[in-house]
Amino acid sequence: MSNNKSIEFINELPNYANQYIDVCLNYVKEVATGSGKIVEQKERHIPTIAFFLNIWMPRNVGDTIARNTYYDWLNGKCELKKDTIKKIDDLFQSLAADIVANEGKGIFYAKNKLGWTDKMDSTLNLPIKILNLDPLDDSKDNLLIEDSSFKETD
Repeated sequence: MSNNKSIEFINELPNYANQYIDVCLNYVKEVATGSGKIVEQKERHIPTIAFFLNIWMPRNVGDTIARNTYYDWLNGKCELKKDTIKKIDDLFQSLAADIVANEGKGIFYAKNKLGWTDKMDSTLNLPIKILNLDPLDDSKDNLLIEDSSFKETD
């Protein structure tokens, strides 16, 4: 797994990514029905960079790049590498977002990789007045009343 890959390899990466996406889109699992019969059910998988690079590429292409190389290319100066990785990353995120949005699975992925959240930011900045009161001193009870027009009546 070298950082010095050929132009040919870099140009083929989008094709490999699309092949992997086809696998994610066409995955089927075996499920038991109520009657006990086993049937195949289509279930799209969320594509991940780690699986693509560490498992799918070596098994299907016979070559790969390290995950840190992938991100080095994404953030690097070589336009060919950067554009290639950016396109792949966009494809994976688009499919992941569609699966999460339409099938309700992968919420952990959505929160961590897509920046989704299920709660609102409720930061409230109010000044806090701190009073240094002696709880045994009754003479300072009136400090809490700020409205001078308030008068106690018997």
